[in-house]
Amino acid sequence: MRCTVLSDGYFSYPAEWLFSNVEPATLRQALAGRHLPPDEVLSPYTCLLIETGRHVVLADTGGGTGCPTTGAIRARLDQAGLRPQDIDTVILSHAHPDHLGGAVDREGRSAFPNARYVISETEWEFWMGGRTDLSAMDIPDEVKRTTLNQTRRCLPVLRHQVETICRETEIVPGLWAIPAPGHTPGHLAMLLASGNDRLLNIADAALHPLHLERPDWHNAIDLARDAAAITRRCLLERAVAEDMRVMGFHFPFPSIGRIEPRREGGWEWSPGW
Repeated sequence: MRCTVLSDGYFSYPAEWLFSNVEPATLRQALAGRHLPPDEVLSPYTCLLIETGRHVVLADTGGGTGCPTTGAIRARLDQAGLRPQDIDTVILSHAHPDHLGGAVDREGRSAFPNARYVISETEWEFWMGGRTDLSAMDIPDEVKRTTLNQTRRCLPVLRHQVETICRETEIVPGLWAIPAPGHTPGHLAMLLASGNDRLLNIADAALHPLHLERPDWHNAIDLARDAAAITRRCLLERAVAEDMRVMGFHFPFPSIGRIEPRREGGWEWSPGW
């Protein structure tokens, strides 16, 4: 199994969106300790290409052309020697535009015409139903409307290629999608296993390494913060127990590393393969 991280670009988020329940002074101190600015957090969008010999899988598609600093996934695939039609499976961890936008091209067509798009059944129904409620997201209403509009623009395009799942499922040999609710109702993590190697892609179960050190720090984008916190702890405890590498979609590129428990609680992030 060959894995390649692909940068789709980045976006700069207000720091209070990523750490919404943290006192401003505490947050400034934590960011300063990482030599980061106090008001904004630069957040990479990192997709994962998985080649098994029989299958070519893309885990998330990036933000597409919805933002001037994203939409590089096509160029990254070119660099890897692949065409969009070579992708036979796309796994969508969830349907936020930064993970879904690259699935639809500028002309409004499926960007990966030969792929099946795997998504949680709960996630599909949440966004495609008539009463999608984003009120629990503690972000401006305009951003909520944009999120909903962009998601509902993309998902119908994929209708005839979508395969929904409702439980932990082996998508291709050695690659499982794991329910990880909280960030969204049908959010998925992904587990890769090849020989003795394990990689746990937690997608948006944590948005920054600080969420590992302080798993009680919420972000404003989680729809169900308590459920997201439980999911985050469960995934990280499993990663430590089974000696897995960990990947986070928004973690500093290349977004893969190791974790270990901290004496004072939480987990320490060590970047690198």
